[in-house]
Amino acid sequence: MATTTSLSVSGFKLKLCLTLLACVIGVTSAQLSTYFYDKSCPGALATIKKAVKEAVKNESRMGASLLRLHFHDCFVQGCDASVLLDDTANFTGEKNSFPNANSLRGFEVIDNIKSKLEKMCKGIVSCADILAVAARDGVFELGGPKWDVPLGRRDSTTANLAESNSALPAPFFDLDELIKAFHDKNFTVKELVTLSGGHSIGLVRCRFFRTRIYNESDINPAFAEERRLECPFEGGDNNFSAFDSATPFKFDNSFYKNLLQQKGLVHSDQQLFTNNSTDNTTKDQVDRYSRDMGQFKKDFADAMLKMSKMTPLTGLAGEIRQNCRLVNPPST
Repeated sequence: MATTTSLSVSGFKLKLCLTLLACVIGVTSAQLSTYFYDKSCPGALATIKKAVKEAVKNESRMGASLLRLHFHDCFVQGCDASVLLDDTANFTGEKNSFPNANSLRGFEVIDNIKSKLEKMCKGIVSCADILAVAARDGVFELGGPKWDVPLGRRDSTTANLAESNSALPAPFFDLDELIKAFHDKNFTVKELVTLSGGHSIGLVRCRFFRTRIYNESDINPAFAEERRLECPFEGGDNNFSAFDSATPFKFDNSFYKNLLQQKGLVHSDQQLFTNNSTDNTTKDQVDRYSRDMGQFKKDFADAMLKMSKMTPLTGLAGEIRQNCRLVNPPST
């Protein structure tokens, strides 16, 4: 009788443990939802939109900066706001990696949005979600497409400096290196070409394109000469030029038209229309987008939606940071 009771109790405990485990797994694998804040913080999206609109109005370049910030976040550890974390005496973040140091911008805009949302709905809206929505709204303010951003991401308590140095595609990459970098993140060659269209907006520092305008042959001579005025052979590393000199703060398809004319500013962009490739996949895609802006914008929205869902933290994973720059202090 005692044995039967013991087995019954053990069975109950086992069943309870399995039930709790299933609940935890169910929570941590919860799907993102566009309705995530409808009840917990119904004014969240409107607040982000208004703040981004004001930031882009004050500085057109900010739309591209917010897009890049989101991209550099998602390509390292997934879309978890790890890129926003500051270095501290006991913590090393991603801000000082080679692709990010003295380059990424928009942190103050995210801080401003977070501050507003904390006053509205304390501890509810994650920095990762703010970043994903702000990137979308920044693109839209410059004439780009709008897509529904699924929400419910949580913020990481870690960062990865090594991955930030190795996983992000660099402006000096050849085509095969670009394809590999995007393939490693589960993106197709077509999506590589599509997401590269983010360079339809924004500026780039001289140090990232100097080699191209002085040493490469697949570049329009007049275009190279114009860029040399902005980027001398020596010095001026932090001088800026527009990725798309035709419409630098308008999200459109002139970026692709430029590539057809060998006016890609950085090496990696022009590689999408390189004459050295035996595979015309990227060249055909560039040509198609140069003639069909509607298709480009649709594909860009789809690719950005896919990117925004890269290995997010959900459920009980991670945390909702009080300050986007710092991991929450230990509970007391």
